[in-house]
Amino acid sequence: MGWVPALSDDANALVHAAGPYWMVRLKREEKLLPATVVREQANERCAQIAKAQGRKVSRRERLAVADEVTQDLLPRAFSRSTTIRAIIADKTGWIWIDSASAGRSEEVLNYLREALGSLPAVLPDTQKSPAHVMTQWLLHSAVPDEVELADEADFADQRDDGSSVKVRGVPLDSEEVLAHLSTGHQVSRLALEWGNRVAAVIDKDLTLRRLKFSDAIREANDELVEDPLARADADFLIMCEILSGLQSSLLRAFGGIAE
Repeated sequence: MGWVPALSDDANALVHAAGPYWMVRLKREEKLLPATVVREQANERCAQIAKAQGRKVSRRERLAVADEVTQDLLPRAFSRSTTIRAIIADKTGWIWIDSASAGRSEEVLNYLREALGSLPAVLPDTQKSPAHVMTQWLLHSAVPDEVELADEADFADQRDDGSSVKVRGVPLDSEEVLAHLSTGHQVSRLALEWGNRVAAVIDKDLTLRRLKFSDAIREANDELVEDPLARADADFLIMCEILSGLQSSLLRAFGGIAE
């Protein structure tokens, strides 16, 4: 694992800055070496040793042979690479990580801590429960002006043995949905669109999933198509400004950050 050029594989800078936003990109490369292949080749070598020396190969020797086989095969193994971007909003003090996995996000933060020496980052906590607020939006048709609901939501029963319900393709103001909410279910995830600019699924823990920018936003910098790096830089700034606006709007709706 390590840092790679932030903006693109064709760029050079490990940190890309645009306005008050910085971006970094962490790359993970894994060697794919199936255990069955290692086991088969290790068994063959152990059989050759047993035949040549006329004795049984011990368990410790088998483990050593398996390690040797692994080292021999690694140069020929397939590689799988993944990258995760992190954006630092300098003025507002936020870090956005492009992963819904808590483990992978913490991995990025740990590498940032190693690079910087320290990084006091904590998950956000709001004054009001996002699950409760989003439930009230549906129960009382009280969605904020800049928010438009989609037709997807997950509900969780608050009782100990409660069930979960996934709603897809059903209007969220329908009697079916309201019936679930009236029996003690709360919203755990809610799909919405913000300001006709970006659609997302909001999790009760404030994770933003499946971000999708509108066609107008995606096409805003089409005139830069012949300069990929300039296009990526311009797209990055627009994306950050929209994310900042979406986050600010949601935090206001949830009562702001808890003290």
